[in-house]
Amino acid sequence: MSGAYSQLKELVGLRFQARELAIFRQNHARSLLAGTGYSPFKGRGIDFEEVRAYQAGDDIRSIDWRVTARRMKPHTKLFREERERPVLVLVDQSHSMFFGSQLNFKSVTAVEAGALLAWATLQHSDRIGGLIFDEQGLSEIRPKRSKKTLMHLFNKLEHHNRSLKADTIPHQQQDNYLSKAFRHARRVAHPGTHIFVISDFQQLDEEGFRHLSRLSRHCELMAIQVTDPLESELPRPGRYDITNGMHQQTINTRSRNLRQQYRSRHHRFQNSLKSQLASLKVPLLELGADQDTGAQLQAWFGSRITPRRSV
Repeated sequence: MSGAYSQLKELVGLRFQARELAIFRQNHARSLLAGTGYSPFKGRGIDFEEVRAYQAGDDIRSIDWRVTARRMKPHTKLFREERERPVLVLVDQSHSMFFGSQLNFKSVTAVEAGALLAWATLQHSDRIGGLIFDEQGLSEIRPKRSKKTLMHLFNKLEHHNRSLKADTIPHQQQDNYLSKAFRHARRVAHPGTHIFVISDFQQLDEEGFRHLSRLSRHCELMAIQVTDPLESELPRPGRYDITNGMHQQTINTRSRNLRQQYRSRHHRFQNSLKSQLASLKVPLLELGADQDTGAQLQAWFGSRITPRRSV
């Protein structure tokens, strides 16, 4: 997919590419998700399995006192360690994402990334939901393990994406939309939820970081930053009328000083974002809107397809 807007049929078609993503591979060093199945870590699971007679070495905190009192012998509750958890994709469709110089607009790359992660989650039999947000509000899709929920998510992604218009740039609002989305996520995300935040993070302020910090205490987060080459380096010398989706102006890129200031400001922003996320131990993946989204995700997570050995 490429261009300024996403298409529902192309989001549906991403299911084939999503099969190659190894985001659930257990022995992958950078994998955040383990999906369904037994886990050797994270402590005791939450699913009750059975009660049996107490054995030496059992945790006394697991003693079932009612069964013990009824049978007059100590009995222990056993729990099945289980790693199935809901997954939420938070997808930014604000006007700062309505920008692109090559291949895709950032908003389209964000939608593609959300769709690929959603397909990969459902194909692994886990629950998928999402929050799609912009300056005007947000749409919530509660996590479920069904294609109906997935299609509802895709319809909302397409709706928000196609609501972006160059001639409807919103006025600056007091309530930061990124902070509002994180605040809402805190209310709906159950402890242990895996959350992918897909945004350019240009509107991340102190309040937003505070909500993100509290989310990270109970959920597993990954930040996916969507970028465009023109955000780090000005185009070749000349006069240009530009917009970042929020503001419009004319710039003269012939000035070496301006080019250096522009480059330095971008580096400061990136370093600050990386430092903030690192303090929360939240992984950061950068996706370029000028490159294929699926290939970039596969390069990060790895492929489920084992290459054939040459004979």
